[in-house]
Parts: sequence; C-alpha cells; structure tokens
Amino acid sequence: MKQMDKTRYAIVDLEATSASSLAKIIQVGIVILEDGKVVETFESDINPHEALSEHIISLTGLTDERLAKAPDFSQVAKTIFELIDGAIFVAHNVKFDANLLAEELFMEGYELRSPLVDTVELSQIFFPTFERYTLENLSQVLDLQLTDAHTAIADARATAELLLRLKEKIRSLPLMTLEKILEFSDDLLFETRLIIDEIYREKSGESLGENWIEVGGLVLKQPANLPAQRHFSKDFEMNLGLLGLDQRPQQQLFSEKIAERLTESKPAFIEAGTGIGKNYGYLLPLLANPEIRQIVVTVPTKALQDQMMSGDIKRLEEVFNVSTQSLKSPKNYISLDKFWDSLATEDDNRLINRYKMQLLVWLCETETGDMDEIGQKQRFEAYFKQIQHDGELSRKSFFTDVDFWERHYRASKTSRLLVTNHAYFLTRVQDDKDFVAGKTLIIDEAQKFFLNLEAFSHRKCEIKQILTEIEQVLGTVQNTLHKRLLEGIQFELSHLTQQFSDLGQLDEESLEQLKIYLKELDLPILLELRQVLSRDVQQVWIEEDVFADYRRLFLKSASLVFMSLPDFLPETQKTYFISATLQIGHQVTLANLLGYEDYTLDRLPKPFETGQHIFVDDSMPTVTEVSTRRYLFEMAERIRELLHLERPILVLFTSNKTMLALSQILDEWEISYLCQHKNGLASNLKKRFDRGENQLLLGSGAFWEGIDFAQSDQMITVISRLPFDNPQSLFSRKIETYLRQEGKEPFDDYHLPVTILRLKQALGRTIRREQQQSAVLILDKRLVTKSYGRDIQESLSEQSELQIQNFPKILTEIGYFFNKV
Repeated sequence: MKQMDKTRYAIVDLEATSASSLAKIIQVGIVILEDGKVVETFESDINPHEALSEHIISLTGLTDERLAKAPDFSQVAKTIFELIDGAIFVAHNVKFDANLLAEELFMEGYELRSPLVDTVELSQIFFPTFERYTLENLSQVLDLQLTDAHTAIADARATAELLLRLKEKIRSLPLMTLEKILEFSDDLLFETRLIIDEIYREKSGESLGENWIEVGGLVLKQPANLPAQRHFSKDFEMNLGLLGLDQRPQQQLFSEKIAERLTESKPAFIEAGTGIGKNYGYLLPLLANPEIRQIVVTVPTKALQDQMMSGDIKRLEEVFNVSTQSLKSPKNYISLDKFWDSLATEDDNRLINRYKMQLLVWLCETETGDMDEIGQKQRFEAYFKQIQHDGELSRKSFFTDVDFWERHYRASKTSRLLVTNHAYFLTRVQDDKDFVAGKTLIIDEAQKFFLNLEAFSHRKCEIKQILTEIEQVLGTVQNTLHKRLLEGIQFELSHLTQQFSDLGQLDEESLEQLKIYLKELDLPILLELRQVLSRDVQQVWIEEDVFADYRRLFLKSASLVFMSLPDFLPETQKTYFISATLQIGHQVTLANLLGYEDYTLDRLPKPFETGQHIFVDDSMPTVTEVSTRRYLFEMAERIRELLHLERPILVLFTSNKTMLALSQILDEWEISYLCQHKNGLASNLKKRFDRGENQLLLGSGAFWEGIDFAQSDQMITVISRLPFDNPQSLFSRKIETYLRQEGKEPFDDYHLPVTILRLKQALGRTIRREQQQSAVLILDKRLVTKSYGRDIQESLSEQSELQIQNFPKILTEIGYFFNKV
C-alpha cells in the first residue's frame, strides 16, 4: 500500500442498478484533489450484464443499449485501484459507494484499505440549519456546480466542491469549538473525523477572535449592536420608497385607516383583503408615530412569525434600524445549562452525539437560540425536549448574561416592535399583564385568534406521556398508599385508552375513578391531569392526533362558556384586529364572538382578482357518497394529471389522516412530493417548496391560513374538500348553543360563513402580489349538488372568476390560463 498523503483525496461517486447491497455498478466517477485543486479525473460506464429498471433509466439517463457497449468492471479495476490507493476515500453517503466498490475490487484481486470520509455526515454537522442533505439540495443552497445530477462524474465533481466548502466552513470556526467537537467525533462514520483533525491541527494556537465570546466553556456568537433608529417620514409613500417598494392603492387606503383609528380609544376592527401588503400597511404609520412606545404584533403561527421576521421585519431593520424582537414560548429556545449538562453526559447513541456536534457549530452562528432553526431536529425529538428551556434560570448559572430566553424576554420589554404568535401571546398575557398593557396591539389574522382563544381555554395532557412518567416514578415511591393510588391512575388511564381504541368513546366510570384518586395524591407529574379534570370544566373527551408513523392520544377538557377577550386583555394604548373577513355572516361578527360590544368596524373594498381563476370539478364523486379510498384515488389521478402542467401544486387537506392516506397512494405510484408531518415541519417544507425541490406539497393546518406563497409566479391550489368544522366536535356544539341563545341559526349564521371565510383565506395564500397567477381546483362536488353550494359560489365569484366543469376541460383551461399572459 502506498504511503498516505493526507492532502490527497479521491472523491468517488457510483451509479448502480439499485440502492441494495446486491446492486451492480453501472457508472464510476472519480475526482482527485491535492492541496485543494483537481489534479486528475476518471469516468466510465460499466456493463452490469443485467437490464436496468425504469426508475434507474429515468434517474441516470443511462440505457441498456449504451451499457452493452461499456467495459466490464474487470477491465477498469486496475486503473481505479491505482488512482484511489493511498488517498482518503470521500463520498456522499460513503458507506454505499465504498462497500460496493470494495466488493467489486476484491473480486478482481484488489483490497481497498483507504480511510473513508462521508460528506453527508460532515454537512449535517457543519451546516446545521439545512433541512435536507442530498447532494442536489446542498448544491442548490451552497451554489455548487451540479449540472447533471445522478451522472457519476458530475456528482463526484459536486462532492469535491462540497468537501472544499466544508473544509472552508470548518476552518472558519473557533478552535475551542473544534476541540469540543472532536470529543464526540469518534461517533462519526468510519474515518470522517480526519477532516476535522486536519483543520484543528492547522488552527492550533489560534485566538478566539472578535466574532465570538466564550462563556462557561461554550463559544457563542457575539450579539450585534443595533445602530440608533432612523426617523420615519410621516409620508407613507416616502417610507415605501425607502424600502424600495411601489405604492398600492389598497395598501395606501389601509394605512390611512390605521392612522385614523389610532386617535380613538375603541378597539378597531379593519377588514382588508389579502395581497395588499398589510404588514407594511399597519407597521409604517404606527412606527412613524413617536407617541407609540411599543407595537406588539401577534400572528397565527410560529411559521408565519418566522416568515414575517425573515421578510418584512428584516427589511425594516436594514433600512430604518428598528429595534425588533421575535418572542416564542421558552421551550423553543435552547437552555445552555441543559445543553452543557448533556455534553458532560456520555451517550451511546451515535445520533445524539452527532446532534451535540451540530449544536456546537450552531451556537457559533445563531443570534436567537431558537431551535426551530435546526433543520432536522424532528428526527430525534426526545433529545431536543431534554435541552429546551423551561423559562427558569438558576442564579448559579454560568450563562445568566447570555441565556437566549432571558435575552429575548429582556429585549421584548424595550424593543420598538415585538412579534409573537397567538398561542404564546395568550399564555404570556395570562402570566404577565404588563406584556401588552399600555402598548399598541395588532392582532393579525384575527379570525384565527378567536379559534386560538377558544383552544387556550381548553386543557389537555398526553396520555402516553403521563403513563410513562408514572412508570418511571413507581419504582422510587416508598409510601404504600401513594404507590397504590399511582397504580390505580395507571390502570384507569390504560383502560380509557383501550376503550377509546375499541369503541371510540370515553368511559365515564373510569373518569370518575380518576378524579377520586387525584383528590388523594398531589404529585408534580399529575399536575396536567389534575388540571384537565378540575371542577370548572364541563366537558371531557379524548382526541387523537395522527402522524406519518405514530399517533398521540390526548385527554382534553373545556368549559362550555366562551372566554371574553375584553375581560382577559389589560388596557392597551390601542388594539387593532386585522383580517380578510371580520363579518362572518349577516348576523355575526368576529367582534361579537370575542365579546366586544363597543368597537369600530371598517371594511375596505376588495378588488376582483384577475390573476386568480377558480375551477369546480363536477366530475369528482361526492365526498359523502363514496368510500374514502375511492375518493383519494380520484384525487390522486387528478394530481398526477396536473403535474404534467409543470407548475407548483399545493394540495390542502382538512385532516392529517386523509393527507397521509393520499401520500401512501402517491408512494405506490412513485410520485414525488413533500408532505407535512411526514417530511418535516410546515415552515421547513415551505422553504424547500419555494426552492423548487419538489413541485407537489401536501399540507393542512397552517397552510390554509398561515403561510404565504409569494415566490411562485404561477401556482395551482387543490382544495380536497370544503373546510367545514366537525359537527361532532365540542367547539361546534358550543358555538351552536351560544348562537341559539342569541336567537341565531348556527349553520346559516356561522358554519357556512366560516367555511367560506376559510376558503377565501386559502385562495389568498397564492395570490400575494401583482403579476402572480393562481389556479384553484375545488374537488368537493357539494359546491354543485347542495343548496348551500350556491351561496359559496356567489361569494367566491365576487373575488375571482369561477367555472364549473369536468376535469379534462379544467386541465385544458388551467393550461390556457397560465399560457395566455
């Protein structure tokens, strides 16, 4: 064997007949790097002497005819071995390439003993915020040259470029961080740590530098100092110009209404359509007013909160130096104390140790400490729960001055602009009335806030989690009576779960027995269960959350009386409620449901959307008259046809269970897609979809009302079914009782208007700017067959052109609609 030259790397990529261990090599690409430069390359097709599958032909572009003319591996084995022998073997997913090549070489009498380095694992550690680590994705986000993916030499060249970029990134990190990473690097695949070792030796003796600070043995990014805020003009149009934006008539009208209502003490409800630039419409006039001490904005979801901070708010920071702060629940932020303790704990789990290395890199980069920035944390959720903040900080902590949660909370009190989300806003106000007292409050997407307020009044606990905690505690309990009570609670909870799984209902006797046990036993692990079964709740039920590979059962409870927001909120300087629809029906307004009697309501005119066209498919079977499986197959067929139009497609579902069932059909048909709860969090999937990683996105929840798609010039939205509330849910029964007491008809005055509202919110996700084109396909035939369908049609037609046709005609019309510009 040649003497090892550690500056020589053989970057290898193989294409093969499959991804299994029995695969045959069909193409080899090798790039030799020395001292950071390509000094030699090798590429060759290989005849596998077996037919290729359609999938491999489609993936690689190779054919049986082409490979029939290629050399056998035995004919190139010597050349390959001599080229890579003595070099460090590098590949993207090195286990597959090295094992396959080593086996083929061994059959020809050559033994591959090169150290092996995996660029997938290095990328996961040193680029911690990426959502995916495929070579295609890395090439896109790092701007690597990959002109012909799944061609061996092209992939090898891109991997070589990736290796150089990785070394550059590792070299940019402080020495102390690399030293800490190396404590865990034996858990890396094969000899991957060689790359880190090499650069660590290069940097020996290097000082920390001014970009970082060291606290308690951890290296953190030095917080940036924000310059003094620049003055806003009183002229809205001039402020827009400084932001590099053009004036929009609807946005101008909206901003004038914001300024006008500021002089009045009453809460202001302002109804404004989507796509008018509402964020700047309310922020610019309020920021220009020096009498406003702080503006608090609350939005429906964390995903929308992040989207706002990285978009419009970031631009305000850049142009006007506005002091802004995003605030979430403490559990979103890393606890430096808990993370430090985890570093000192030996773990046999290789994945946990890789996450520790990843987080050490991330701490050198993050300004927020918000663990939502970590792209793949959902793969080992238990570890991230272990290190999440609980809102408490010991006086003995090394990290008192730099703790992310504390820094965010302190900054939230003094920043000019504070952005949060509805769920955390309600929790924070309940604990601390000063959080919003005397400030100017903007409740954006206010119709969603009402639902959050209702959910906030609910209580819940996860049954499996409580059972697990009881099991852990049982072995340590000395008091015999306490042990028997815990065993009783454990039995009744297990019985409740079994009864729900078998019969879909709640066992009232078990509930009453649980309440008896809880009266006699006061332990911290039973706090959530005690709250769920407290005296002030009138309704208790079990609810199931279904995800791709697991389900969670929650015991929930609620009062049958709606919360009054005026009683809950402290007195503010001004409160605005902003929404695309505030007048729910002819008889019901959102203000009524929130408990307001004295308020102002402004409804801005909504322009007709010429860039959006709505199609109703009357050839689809009626959702309530066929099996779910049949309905999903019909939907999948239409999606497959729509993909031929080569436009981004968003498919909206009203239930996760249905969405995941459709994803299984798409898997069977080998249709590529991104799916919420299966491929990641909503915010991460949105980024991947925007980057064009996939043209098909399946979503629910936040995708109806909380996430905007402004980047795609042309986009298709598929509505799987009308978004009616579940008539059997507690909320439906509660709202019906309330409305009947008010002398109103629940379906006509609430359920139908709210369904129309949700549809309009969904339509607004993909028509966010001028020149954008949005085609919407509604598959629920009830829009045509039911009497209330006419009301929905008329309401949607006020917003966009609407046509009812069979699917073949719709497919043609959508193609024409996109091509007519």
